[in-house]
Formats: sequence, structure tokens, C-alpha cells
Amino acid sequence: MRWNKFRLKTLSEVEDIVISALAEAGVEGVEIEDKVPLTEDDKQQMFVDILPDGPADDGIAYLNFYLEEDADKEVILDRVRAKLEELRQFMDIGDCSIEESQTEDKDWINNWKEFFHQFYVDDILIIPSWEEMKPEDADKMVIHIDPGTAFGTGMHETTQLCMRQLKKYVTSNTQLLDVGTGSGILSIVALKLGAKHAVGTDLDPCAISAAKENLEVNQIPEGAMDVMIGNIIDDAQVQEQVGYEKYDIVVANILADVLVPLTPVIIHQMKPGGIYITSGIIDEKEETVVEAVKSAGLQVAEVTHQGEWVSVTARKV
Repeated sequence: MRWNKFRLKTLSEVEDIVISALAEAGVEGVEIEDKVPLTEDDKQQMFVDILPDGPADDGIAYLNFYLEEDADKEVILDRVRAKLEELRQFMDIGDCSIEESQTEDKDWINNWKEFFHQFYVDDILIIPSWEEMKPEDADKMVIHIDPGTAFGTGMHETTQLCMRQLKKYVTSNTQLLDVGTGSGILSIVALKLGAKHAVGTDLDPCAISAAKENLEVNQIPEGAMDVMIGNIIDDAQVQEQVGYEKYDIVVANILADVLVPLTPVIIHQMKPGGIYITSGIIDEKEETVVEAVKSAGLQVAEVTHQGEWVSVTARKV
């Protein structure tokens, strides 16, 4: 079988964010071409003594993805372009032109299985469907997530930061609002921790089917989570549907540039004393989000870090 290859031009500084958008649009697997220099950690993991100097970083990244020859590529490309336009509202993502060509047969979907294996976030086990749980993990919380369903597998540092904060604050009475729910993984974690109910919002209609699929595979009772589609930042109807002063915890694992306009809006959905857990914040944007949180009248409770990513947790006083 031959495959359709698509080469998307973007900026290296936002390649992770664009890859996330591609995943949300249904693209399963991306190759990255850029000239970003290797970090010292990268170099230490390579089995060579001296690395040659590479070309200077020009700030450009190419993201290659592949679709089967008989796939409805126009539908997928329309979703990709729609996701890119959503991102463009918040940040510079370059021209995002897409070149098409063909390449020889590759089992791109099953290649996920080479790289996505079960892993732990403290005492939580994240496991794909094709792997068996080990007997010694019987006492752990288990989250079943496949990478092909939707963005949000738990592997990314930002998701793990949110998971750890949820473990600290979720109770049996928790009403949770999950902004940008994606695969629903954070809501699933909260519900497995004992939360009473979760509501997820997302811009992508695919989040409804993705979250439903993951709720079912994790044996979450029907009705424990609702998913609503729309932009809660500026859509009064979505805000009304979500409800005001209803939530003990709001979790938003998005982007700093989205958290800034979101925060003064979302405080109206929170109960007095409610907890606001944010992530998706690159370290250089930490102060920007902290200031947005304080300006909205929230009290910063904790700032946590993992790698170059930051989570800011605050309380509505």
C-alpha cells in the first residue's frame, strides 16, 4: 500500500503545540524536522563522543504526517486546517502550508506500539489496550488510554502536573470542570479519585466521542461526565450551560496564551473556595500566568514544575 504524505511548515518554538492540534484532528503520528540544537540531556543520551555542529536554527519546523491512500483525506485535512486556525487566534504558528506527496507502505499506526508503553505517574498506571497489566500493579489506579483516540495520553509533563494536583484536592463531593478536556483523561483521573461529577469543554466536536470511548473503557458510570463543545472564553451560551459558581475544581491544561483570557472568565464558574489548576505553561510564561491569576482575584496556592513546564494552582477566596 502507498501512503499520502503531508509536510506542514510551522515554527520550531510551537511545534509541540501544533502536533497536539494535529492529534486532536485525528492525525496519528508525526515526524519532526527542525534545526533546534540538542540539549545537554539529549547529547548525554547519544552514544557518540563528539557531535558535529549542525546548521544554525532558522526557527522553522516541518511536521510530516501520513494518511492511507484510501483515507478520506479531505475530511481530515479540513479538520487539520480548522485546528490550525483555532491556534492562530492565540499565537503565531507560521504559514502552516501543507505539501502533499506519496510514499511507500509503512505501518504507521502500529508503529505507535513501539513507543507508547505502560508507564506510571506516581501510583497511577497509564496503560494502552494492547498491553497486559502486571500482577504487582493490582493495587494501583489504572487509566486505559490509547494514543489514537484523542490528544491526552498522560505522557506529557503538563498532564502529569495536573494529575498530581488533582490527587491533592479531589474529594467525594468534588464537582469538576475540565476546560479543554480532549481525551477526558484528567476528568477520568478525578472521577477515579472519587469526584462526584465532571463537565468537560472543548473546541473540537471529536472530544465528545473520544471522552465517551475512554469513559467506557475505564468503566466510569454513565452520567458521571458531560462534554460540551464551544469556546467558554467568549461564548455566553456555553458559560450558561456550564453554570455559575458550581465547581469545586476547575482544571485547564491548555496554553499560557489561552489561560490569560480564560482566567477572569472562569472564576465565575467556581464556587467560593474553589481550586483552579492550570498547566500547559512553558517556564518562561510562568509569571504571565501568575499575574493573570492574581489580577482575577485568585490567591496562588502553589506553583509546581516538571522539566520546562509549569502548573499554577490557585484558590478563589
